[in-house]
Amino acid sequence: MQFLRTRARVLSFLLLTALSVAGCATTATHPDESAKKPTTRPTIVFMTDFGVANDAVAICKAVMIGIAPDARIMDITHLVTPYQIAEASRLLQGVTPYYPAGTVFVIVVDPGVGTSRKAVIVKTKKGQYFVVPDNGLMTPIVDADGFDGAREITNPAWMIGDKISSTFHGRDIFSPAGAHLALGEDWTQAGPAVGELVRLNPTTATRDAKGIAGEVIGLDDPFGSLITNISGDDFKKLGYALDEKVTVKIDNKSYTLPYVKTFSGVPVGQPLLYLDSRDRVGFAVNQRDFSKIYKVTPPVPVSIPGKPK
Repeated sequence: MQFLRTRARVLSFLLLTALSVAGCATTATHPDESAKKPTTRPTIVFMTDFGVANDAVAICKAVMIGIAPDARIMDITHLVTPYQIAEASRLLQGVTPYYPAGTVFVIVVDPGVGTSRKAVIVKTKKGQYFVVPDNGLMTPIVDADGFDGAREITNPAWMIGDKISSTFHGRDIFSPAGAHLALGEDWTQAGPAVGELVRLNPTTATRDAKGIAGEVIGLDDPFGSLITNISGDDFKKLGYALDEKVTVKIDNKSYTLPYVKTFSGVPVGQPLLYLDSRDRVGFAVNQRDFSKIYKVTPPVPVSIPGKPK
C-alpha cells in the first residue's frame, strides 16, 4: 500500500513538472501580443526623368537608404519625358491622392539644375512633403491640397558631402533632404522660408456654343492612347450618348470615332473615344497604339463639336 502511495506522489510530481515546462514553452512561443505590433516605416515616393539605362536612380536610392535605412522607397516612374515639367506635374497629381499624410515625395525633373532655381521642400495642408526643384511642378498639387509652407534647402547638413555637383542635385540635395524628412527631422531646419512658388500655366480646355477646344497633353504609355485636358463633365454637356459616333479634330485632322465605355467596345485595331480613369476625354485604338498609327505627338490641339441637332 505504501508503495502505491509513493508511486502516486511521484506521478503527481512528474505531471506538475510537465505542466510547468509546457507553460514556460507556451510563454516563450507566444509572447505578449503587444510585442507583435508592427512599426510604421516611413515612405519616400520617388520620380525622375533619369531613365533606366544608367546608375542615377540606384545612386539616389543608395543615398536615401544610407541616411534613413528603414525608409520604404516607392517609384512612380523614372521615364518622364526628359525636361517635361508639365508631364511630371500631371503624373504627380495623379498619384498623391492615394498616399497618406506624412508621405515624402522626391521628384527630380530639373532642366534648370545648377542655375539660380531653388531646391525646396513644400508641405501641403494635407500633411504631405515634397522635395522638388522650384520650377512649377507643385502647381496642381498646391491648388488641390493647399499650401502649408515651403523651405529652400540651404542647410549643408541636409545635403551630401562638402562639394555639391552642378549637374546631379538628385544625388546631392534632393535625395538626402528626402531621407532626413523620412527620419522625422524638423523640416524647417532645411533652410529659410519661401513665400511663393514658381507656377506652371497649363492650357485649359474652353467650351462655347459650338463645342470644346482643348489639347492632347500626353500619352498613356506604353499603349499610345492620347490624353487630353477635356474633362468628362464638359464632354457630356455636348450631348453625345454612348455608342454614338463623334467627329473630332486632332492636330487639325478629322476623325469619326465611336464614343464607347471601354476599349473592347470596338473590334481590335479600331479607334475609339472614351473617358479615361481620371475622367478625361481620351482617344485609343483597341489593342494598338493610336499615337503611332495616326502619327500624333503631343502637345497638339483637339476640338469636339456639340452633337448636331
